[in-house]
Amino acid sequence: MGLFGSSKSKKVRPARKLTGSLQFPGDKSISHRYALVAAIAEGPSEIHFFSTSADCESTLSCLKRLGVSVQRRNNVVTIRGAGLQGLRQPSELLDAGNSGSTMRMLAGILAGQPFRAGIGGDASLSRRPMGRVIEPLRQMGARIQSAEGGLPPLEIEGGALKPIRYEMPVASAQVKSAVLFAGLFAEGETEVIEPSPTRDHTEIVLEQMGAEVGRHRRTISVRGRARLEGKKLYVPGDISSAAYFVVAGLLVPESNLVIHNVGLNPTRTAILDLLVTMGGRVKVLNVEMLNGELLGDLHVETSRLEGGEIPSDSVPGLIDELPVLAVLGTQTEKGISFRGASELRVKESDRIQALAENLRRMGAEVEEFSDGLRAAGKQTLRGAEIEPYGDHRIAMAFAVAGLVAQGTTVIRDSGCVEISFPRFFESLAQVTE
Repeated sequence: MGLFGSSKSKKVRPARKLTGSLQFPGDKSISHRYALVAAIAEGPSEIHFFSTSADCESTLSCLKRLGVSVQRRNNVVTIRGAGLQGLRQPSELLDAGNSGSTMRMLAGILAGQPFRAGIGGDASLSRRPMGRVIEPLRQMGARIQSAEGGLPPLEIEGGALKPIRYEMPVASAQVKSAVLFAGLFAEGETEVIEPSPTRDHTEIVLEQMGAEVGRHRRTISVRGRARLEGKKLYVPGDISSAAYFVVAGLLVPESNLVIHNVGLNPTRTAILDLLVTMGGRVKVLNVEMLNGELLGDLHVETSRLEGGEIPSDSVPGLIDELPVLAVLGTQTEKGISFRGASELRVKESDRIQALAENLRRMGAEVEEFSDGLRAAGKQTLRGAEIEPYGDHRIAMAFAVAGLVAQGTTVIRDSGCVEISFPRFFESLAQVTE
């Protein structure tokens, strides 16, 4: 297998096998939340194995512009918390880059500040709707202006907030987090009701750092004016990044792969459950708990996979992995189909359209729905030129496709993987023969 090319493109050739072991950068979702909570805690926090992604760097950059002391040395980030009321009004627009996580979750903290702040991002982020986070924060008392249609940039005038009981119309861990963060600045208890469970990293880190968090079925609450205390934190490896290697290990012949220290939070492991149900030989080893988060090692071997339909109620827990699952579907017995994923239309790209277009470029039979996709099974993929539309998850999914395709696959704009996994192609080359 060959992996070569400029930062603008990478060529992927068929792999004979994947073998060896890897350890990935810290989980992106957890890194965002650790940094944001550390910034409003009191005293220093030392965050080990902080994500190397461009998105998490955007979060750190925004915190610096809010007057927070942030130092990074290799994979350790030290943040000296400013406390709930210690942030400073920024002198210029905060830049969230490509990171919707940064914009949505930081909006919850800005809603409670006694100043006005603007936050924007790159061209891709400026097309992503923010109405779902604007609405509950306005209900709490924040004054928020946006571009037409609830698009970025946002101008947030914070101040005294009131607690609310908010029933989310669509499951979103980022919206939940924004409301819980804003609830820290309100007197009393703020409640969020989820239509279906989402990742709970925010609840965990808030509890770890001293907030009073309640959980009852689909309702999560936080009591305001908590005194958060900085602490030493360790970020598990990113399971969403590991998913590409797990899928590749299942599909490429003669593969035997170990991935160390992967986050195994139960709200994130739907991808492993699904793959095992389909016949995937994935074993979880050496499980331990650290800072309230589970982590362990994954052992992956080549497998014959059934495929099938992904239930709609499973989609929220698989939203980041659906692109690589669509690729996997073409190599299964029955193919893969999913509905209820309209959120993919408003990610870094229109992921449903990008998946359908690029799978067809590789000769695959695909049916595109308004809220999902069906990829037939037992298909032979042909190397092709892939257009990821600046979307890291599309680029990485089709790098996996290139490993099992006939001929050479070219990933245009391959540098977009830096949004979440800067060393993706180097890691892939490390274990590929």
